[in-house]
Amino acid sequence: MKPEAARLEKKFRRRAGHIGVIGLGYVGLPLVKTFLERGFAVTGFDIDPRKVRSLNAGRSYIRHISTAELGAFLRTGKFRATADFRLLRRMDAVIICVPTPLDSHRNPDLSYVLRTTATVAANLRRGQLIVLESTTYPGTTEDEMRPLLEAGGLKAGRDFFLAYSPEREDPGNKAFTTATVPKVVGGHTPDCLRVARALYDQIVVRTVPVSSTQAAEAAKLLENIFRSINIALVNELKMIFDRLGIDIWEVVAAASSKPFGFMPFYPGPGLGGHCIPIDPFYLTWKAKEVDYQTKFIELAGEINTFMPYYVVEKTVAALNARGRSVRGARVLVLGVAYKKDIDDPRESPSLKIISLFQAKGARVAYNDPFIPRSSGHREYPGMDLRSVPLTAARLRRSDAVIIATDHSRYDYPWIVRHAPLVVDTRNAVKRRAPNVVKA
Repeated sequence: MKPEAARLEKKFRRRAGHIGVIGLGYVGLPLVKTFLERGFAVTGFDIDPRKVRSLNAGRSYIRHISTAELGAFLRTGKFRATADFRLLRRMDAVIICVPTPLDSHRNPDLSYVLRTTATVAANLRRGQLIVLESTTYPGTTEDEMRPLLEAGGLKAGRDFFLAYSPEREDPGNKAFTTATVPKVVGGHTPDCLRVARALYDQIVVRTVPVSSTQAAEAAKLLENIFRSINIALVNELKMIFDRLGIDIWEVVAAASSKPFGFMPFYPGPGLGGHCIPIDPFYLTWKAKEVDYQTKFIELAGEINTFMPYYVVEKTVAALNARGRSVRGARVLVLGVAYKKDIDDPRESPSLKIISLFQAKGARVAYNDPFIPRSSGHREYPGMDLRSVPLTAARLRRSDAVIIATDHSRYDYPWIVRHAPLVVDTRNAVKRRAPNVVKA
């Protein structure tokens, strides 16, 4: 083991290293919290000055990290946020948690990763650990990041250490946190792996070493491809069973009674979040390099992408059955978060549903107790809506109420009692009612 690696490993095991986390969003900020809880000193880096000001003032902008927790960390003197990336030179470990979206042609957009890597390279010094946590295709760490980092003369595995360890955040999941989820780690060299494991061993329940950064990158893609394909399957079954007059939710519940060989997945209005709608297509793009067409992934993507259209079609049919045209109809969408009880609207199918209704001439409003304003979305630049109060009078005035996100705060029997038409995409309404349509 090289002396630099031994020194850094020892430092991490004593929890004496200074950790830099780039990207203070839904992945980076929980990671910052976990390092602070284990006694590390942490500097958070972000290009958004509003986030930096908010964190340094002790105000959290992510629901599952409380302002009280953040204030306690600030009082220890072990945390600060900054937009001054020159301070990266002082870090012992630099962990990159930036977005990896798709472009307009559904190809990987690595611009955030590459720009961040270039910034890290400009401030790289001997004896640092650099880790990418953003989801990406196999080869990104080795083929895209390493040349940029080595351009100044320092060599990975000798002068600095390079690893990939995919994030496994699940916002709103109270059973699992950053610290309680095992962490896959792959290194450029054995020394890189050893140093990275020494760091993550201090903050997570268990590290899972793999042979390379490529294997770690592929493991993350497999996790989300597995979910995407199975969700697509149950979404397709929902549409088939609906035509057959069978309740998909009853079927899934019955199948779940089998104690082996079955894992339940649940249908919905489409995919949302920063992982499942995006990550599978990173492998679709990479597979073209080896002349392979990812049929399962692409078919699952087609089905899941269609689901907002299906919800709108079911709503239009229900309105027509009641003698009401969709043009000019008052449509109220309940929930724009991509899943229940969180404040994250990224890639939410609700946004697509809203845009489709708007295109048909409906008058659309939304309510979400966690997201007071819906604007600035990359794919819906013209959307600028504010959450409206959910009142009995508003429900009665609405021609259709769409349950798009099944937040626990909603009183579903009360909603059904007052709304003339409820389109339930989440099985939030358990009892059959003449004004409830499943979609």
